[in-house]
Amino acid sequence: MNCIIIEDEIPAQRILKSYIEKVSYLELRGTFNAALKAYDILNSEKIDLIFLDINLPDISGLSFLRTLKNPPTIIMTTAYPDYAVESFEFETIIDYLVKPFSLERFLKAIQKTQRLQTKTVEKPIEKLSPETLFLNVDKTFYKIQFQDIFYVESERNYLTLVSKQQKLSFIGALRTWKEKLPEQQFIQIHKSFVINKDHVDKITGNEVYIHDKRIPIGRTFKAKLFEVLDIT
Repeated sequence: MNCIIIEDEIPAQRILKSYIEKVSYLELRGTFNAALKAYDILNSEKIDLIFLDINLPDISGLSFLRTLKNPPTIIMTTAYPDYAVESFEFETIIDYLVKPFSLERFLKAIQKTQRLQTKTVEKPIEKLSPETLFLNVDKTFYKIQFQDIFYVESERNYLTLVSKQQKLSFIGALRTWKEKLPEQQFIQIHKSFVINKDHVDKITGNEVYIHDKRIPIGRTFKAKLFEVLDIT
């Protein structure tokens, strides 16, 4: 697993390097004291994991993360635990290490990352045709018709797919799952929801109703939703 460190404090860099050396499947590809210096390696190499400090000299870690189109898995590091709540808006942040952190705490974060990487490699979703896919949930494969999906909801590292027939929960990222769905039929309306526009019953204020389920509309998604539904 290729990783990089973005951390401006030398002692913290040293600790991370020493911990990384103890994990055989981690390969450190670079260490940077400012976020913007990491762009080149992120564009030229496959980086699976970033140890990212929040307080950096050029741009904050969270602001930097917002600039990445397809960010890898992130483990945040900071001396300020108050930032933890803000960081939850990012699906790719797998854990949050508050300095100073022990080797045991570091290893717990890495194990969490490894489990997520393993699930990704297993490719739980395989398309059969433009109308159908199989979804692997706990080694049981469910055949899903796109037209039957009501919505997909994200909660931390888990997704819940609700359709006419069933409700299925599994590990995954909403961003990745959205790419599997027909873009002419599905639209993201909130950081935690992708919906099937064909099942929208009504819109009231900042909520969409799909078969009695109230789904919030995120402020940044509302204009696009109204455009797709041709609402003026």
